This record gives sequence, structure tokens and C-alpha cells, in this order.
Amino acid sequence: MASLPQLLESDVQQVDAVLRELLTRCEATTALLTDQAGFLITHQGDDHQFDLTNIAALASGAFMASQTIAQLVHETNFSSTYQQGDNFSLFVTHADPESLLVVIFPAGGSVGAVKYCAAEATSRIAALLQQARSRNPDDGVDLALLNVADTESVFRRKG
Repeated sequence: MASLPQLLESDVQQVDAVLRELLTRCEATTALLTDQAGFLITHQGDDHQFDLTNIAALASGAFMASQTIAQLVHETNFSSTYQQGDNFSLFVTHADPESLLVVIFPAGGSVGAVKYCAAEATSRIAALLQQARSRNPDDGVDLALLNVADTESVFRRKG
């Protein structure tokens, strides 16, 4: 399984700024950055009316299922998924090879605007993650292998 780079607080703050700008530009409700396994890395927007942890996991699963379907119909991949609802819709795309961008937006909103704005946001997020990866290219974090009883090897208190 792929791994994420070790992220500093400043890295997460920069990603959060990109997510906030995305929300404003496309009038979305919530934006999440997850790893490929569906672990929530960070989010911006409304976190009170949604269970973001479960949305991250399920959106990732749905996206990965679409990748398998792509192979079955002889496509190299489907670059994004879109779920349309009566109240809210969901757009999921790769932010980089190890992470996904999930955007929740009102059902009356424009999926085209979300897709357009998400393309710019994913480009910026990918650059930020690459910058973090270049600080220590041989060390990453696979959250799927995290021992939840002992997270000290990954998460540390600020000094």
C-alpha cells in the first residue's frame, strides 16, 4: 500500500488553506483530504452535519471500486466519481497518487464548477504533498498499518 509523507503542522495548514479556497470558489459545503485507504487527513467546512470519518472511508471505498470497474471495461482508470443526491452531492478525485479529495456540495450546485475548482486544488495539494515528501523521501506513513493502541510512533506532541 502507498504511504503518505510525514506532514508537519505547517503542511496541514497549507492544505487547509487550499481546501477553504476550494469551498469558497465552488460554493461547496465540506472538503476532505483522505489517504487511499479512506483515513481522514484533514477537512474544511461543515463538520457538524456529516460523519466525516465514515464519509472518508466509504468515499474511498466507492472510488476504489470505480477503479476496479474501469479495469473491467478496459479503461486505465476513472479519474473521479460523482454521487448525486436530493440534498447533497459528492465528488471524489485523486489529489495525488496516495490521497483523495472529497467534496460535498449542495445538490443544486454545479458539478462542473466543483470539478473545475477541484482540478486546481488537487494540483496545489499534490505540490504540497510532494514538497513534504522531498524533505524525507524514504519515510512515509501508511495509516492502514497504524496500531491504534500505540500511535506514538506516528503522532507526537508539539514541543
